Formats: sequence, C-alpha cells, structure tokens
Amino acid sequence: MTAIDLRPCDDCPPVAAHQPAARHPTLDLLGEAVRRVLYTFGMWRKRVRERNELAGLDERSLADIGLTPGDRDFLVNKPFWRE
Repeated sequence: MTAIDLRPCDDCPPVAAHQPAARHPTLDLLGEAVRRVLYTFGMWRKRVRERNELAGLDERSLADIGLTPGDRDFLVNKPFWRE
C-alpha cells in the first residue's frame, strides 16, 4: 500500500492566497493532509483511465507510440497505486 506523506508537495495545487492569517497550525496540517489524500485518489483514478485506454489499443496504435503488446500487457496489469 502507498504511504501518504504529510509534508508539503511540489506537485499539489497551491493553497488559496486569501487564507486568514490567524489559523491554528493543526488546521493547516489537516487541510494539507486532506489535499494530499484527494490528490492521491485523483492520480489513482487517472491511472485507471489511462490503463483502460491503453488496453483498448490495437497493435498498430501500440507501434505508433513505441510499445509492444507485451509492454501493454505489463502496464495494463499493474495495480492502480503503482506508477
């Protein structure tokens, strides 16, 4: 299972700039954790969609993108939580 890192990430969307100045640090950490969880779920859904599309490609389309049917089978059968 993938661990969720609670440190600020470079890939996550930025936090809105108009946040109030006097916030409790725990709320900021909780908000960051929720954002990371939602971002992770979004990435998993994106991988599932992309792998489903890849599974539907014929051999000619695979050759156009430089993949063999074996490469496709390997990528399609990877769990959604793995890159």
